[in-house]
Amino acid sequence: MTVVDLEKGASEDAPRSAPGAAAEGAPADTATGTTAAAPPDVPRRIGGVTRSGVLSVSGAAASGVCVAVLLFGELAPFSGALGFFVTAYLSFLGVYAVLTGLEEDGQAVRDRVMTVVLWSAAGLMFAALTLVVGFTAWRGREALPHANFFTQDMQAAGPLDPLTNGGIAHAMLGTLIMIAIALAITVPLGLACAVYLNQIPGRFSRFVRTIVEAMTALPSIVAGLMVYAVWILNLGMQKSGLAAGFAISVMMLPIVIRAADVVLRLVPGTLTEASEALGAPRWRTVWHVVLPTARSGLATAVILGTARGIGETSPVLLTAGFTAALNSDPTNGPMISLPLAVFNFVKSPEPTMIARGFGAAAVLMALVLVLFVIARVIGGRGPGHQNKRQAKRAARASRRDAARFAGLHAPGLQLFETGDDNELGGAGLHQSAAPPRSATSPDADAPAPAPAPAPIDSEQPPSSTGDVH
Repeated sequence: MTVVDLEKGASEDAPRSAPGAAAEGAPADTATGTTAAAPPDVPRRIGGVTRSGVLSVSGAAASGVCVAVLLFGELAPFSGALGFFVTAYLSFLGVYAVLTGLEEDGQAVRDRVMTVVLWSAAGLMFAALTLVVGFTAWRGREALPHANFFTQDMQAAGPLDPLTNGGIAHAMLGTLIMIAIALAITVPLGLACAVYLNQIPGRFSRFVRTIVEAMTALPSIVAGLMVYAVWILNLGMQKSGLAAGFAISVMMLPIVIRAADVVLRLVPGTLTEASEALGAPRWRTVWHVVLPTARSGLATAVILGTARGIGETSPVLLTAGFTAALNSDPTNGPMISLPLAVFNFVKSPEPTMIARGFGAAAVLMALVLVLFVIARVIGGRGPGHQNKRQAKRAARASRRDAARFAGLHAPGLQLFETGDDNELGGAGLHQSAAPPRSATSPDADAPAPAPAPAPIDSEQPPSSTGDVH
């Protein structure tokens, strides 16, 4: 009887506790005695454009302009275009933060405001770059359409001659020769030094890294004076494109080393550890694993160094001199570069010379763009991303590896096969894996060991064939 009462009490209490257990943690409605469902968690949208976001940005921008107009025109004695734009932008950020805070929490407000700041900075930099390139091309539009501007030098042309006479062929050739000499010196030395700093840590490597970081701020005139004092004054050499290449390489070398060192640090250590675990020496690991992985970044490092060296003027003026004639011999005679030609053209008061200067500046920017494209093609894409040429090369290498593995598993060398070879004791051994013993072998007369008898299960009856009794 007692057991029945306990079971009845348990059965009566069970329905009462079930709703509370099913809706644990949910708010309860005390008036009706029911449990309200909790609101679902909605993830916050991080990226993308929304209608409310566009309206908030537009309204905040209009409010910022209005506040700046009131402060600079009515309420305060402010003046100046720069101050007007700064005030309008700060007011825009404040109003945008307030409008965003009406719908989002504090973390979302900070995220939206920082996104607007980053987009504003990117837009400002793009506008500045467009302004520089566009202004240079617009001022040089009078000289660029003439073909003689790219094929003639200034030996037979003067400041008063029209744009149909003279050109910058001597400056273009001089720039290409000087940069080629500087790259031939900088690329191997810079990459080798970066590999040394990355692969051989120690006190001397820290000392070298400190010197490299200090040389990145080296003034260009100091590099030109050093080459001028050593190469021209002490050794008695003449001013030439070779000396200018030496001076430019001094400016490019620390940039290439520093950028390449940062790129090599990004190579995963697991790749080098896997290569060394397979038995590869350190130099082979660097040559076949580290450098190919960081090839895209190394190309960027070379481009940064080239952009630093190609625009130098004072080292070229000190070490290569100035000439208006075309000189293709970097070891003999003065030579001029495009930056030095731009400086010489623009300082003239004649409009035709100023147009030649801006045209030479536009050609210099186009030359830097071409070198950048060439470096990106050589460097390829980043690790894990292949272009069509690299994908085809990897496919050919895979086919060669497959053919080599198929040759290793030829019938004469194969150890395991399936099919008819299973009859040889059920082990699947190939005949070439266990050749028959020769009659002259000392173990030929030895009897083969008898196979071990199979265990007999005592619970099973004897076989009907009579082999086991």
